[in-house]
Amino acid sequence: MKSLRARLFIVWALALASACTVGFLLVQLYRHSAQAQIGRAEAAAAHACERIGDSYGYYTTGWTPRLPAAEDTALHADLNALVALALADTPGMQGGIWQSEAGSDPVSLAFADPARKGAAAEPTGEERERIAALNQSAAEFGQPEADQIGTGAQTLLIHACPLRGPLPGVTGWTMVRVAAIAGWTDLQAGVAVLLALVLALAGTLGWLVLSWGRHVRRIETALAAADTGTLPPLTLTGEAELDRIVAALNTAGTRLAEAHRHSEELSARVATAERLAALGRVAAGVAHEIRNPIAAMRLRAENALAGDESRRRTALEAILAQIFRLDRLIDELLAMTQRREARREPGDIAALLEAAAADHRQDRVTLRVEAPAALPATFDPALLRRTLDALLDNALRHTPAGGTVTLRAARVGDTLRIEVADSGPGIAPDLRKNLFEPFVTSRADGTGLGLAIARELAEAQGARLTLASAGGDAPGRGAVFLLEVPCPAS
Repeated sequence: MKSLRARLFIVWALALASACTVGFLLVQLYRHSAQAQIGRAEAAAAHACERIGDSYGYYTTGWTPRLPAAEDTALHADLNALVALALADTPGMQGGIWQSEAGSDPVSLAFADPARKGAAAEPTGEERERIAALNQSAAEFGQPEADQIGTGAQTLLIHACPLRGPLPGVTGWTMVRVAAIAGWTDLQAGVAVLLALVLALAGTLGWLVLSWGRHVRRIETALAAADTGTLPPLTLTGEAELDRIVAALNTAGTRLAEAHRHSEELSARVATAERLAALGRVAAGVAHEIRNPIAAMRLRAENALAGDESRRRTALEAILAQIFRLDRLIDELLAMTQRREARREPGDIAALLEAAAADHRQDRVTLRVEAPAALPATFDPALLRRTLDALLDNALRHTPAGGTVTLRAARVGDTLRIEVADSGPGIAPDLRKNLFEPFVTSRADGTGLGLAIARELAEAQGARLTLASAGGDAPGRGAVFLLEVPCPAS
């Protein structure tokens, strides 16, 4: 529930629930008030009907009817006065007396409406029918009956009660109109306004969610499209909270760009320093490798000038040997600098290994090849052969007489793993870190370029040359170099 959209939705749901609760409570309070008012009016109508009954009982005590009740006008007048007197203390109450005889329709014997001045007209239409039916039911069952007619503006309450006396089927009735409590229309308008405010709140929150979502997506898109290690300048959104974040991102982007430029400058300086250092090491190595032959040739030349013919001949032969050494050094330096793109073609790795081993076999050291009879693959035969020549030459130089150099090959997926293992003394610990750098060697007569050339040739064909084992931990266990060549089957 960490999303802004979810949190705002919860706020809107709580506001809606609060509004609905308040509206429901107001409506219920209004209804309870109306019901209480109707209840009081019902009690007043029942009490008024009882007073009519009391007055009628007092009036008819010891009285004997002379004419049918419907034809006795004097009786009607007395009963009208009796009803008016019983209802005098109840404002707005109407009442009367009816007689319901078996086999005939109910007849009104009296009617009074104290609230009206002068003669009051009896109810007609639906009200008269309801009053007649209610009085007939009260006379039939001998117990009070009540009814109400509700409309939007008022509620009509009718109460009928049986009257005891000399006349059969006589009942009294009362009727009161209860007006609706004032404010119902205002209450409806207030609830409508409350719901409208909730809807407006929902619309505002929805607009806020959409607006913020659009700004956040724009910021996200701008950041995703930026280059790695940089922050693009972001435009302000117009939202105060988001703009503080945007300003912070812009400030961070400016600092990051400055740091990136500073880092590039430092990297360039470091690279330049490393190149100069490497150049210095190469220059020192070349100078050392050239100075020794030159010094030897100078010494031989001086001896030749001071000696006889045989000494001059010996000196010239020594000078030619040193010139050959310099020529080999130049060839090796050129091999390190002249790289070319790999040209792969189908071939047999096993046959290539056998050919390389055949060219390097000698009586002093045993050279073995351990590889499957056929390893068809696609590779650059020239680069791979030159790499193997450099590795075999290095292994043979460091293997003592009677030792063994083993050339192994195996395929692991689409990678050809070639190992060149010797039985020499191994690699000294102080040489392992910089073993593949130029002019790093443990032999006094070595140039230290063989392994450097081998690694350059390996990288030219996309291969990787590593020292698998430095050896020297047991007699006969020398160094093991691993050449991993990407070599898909042809």
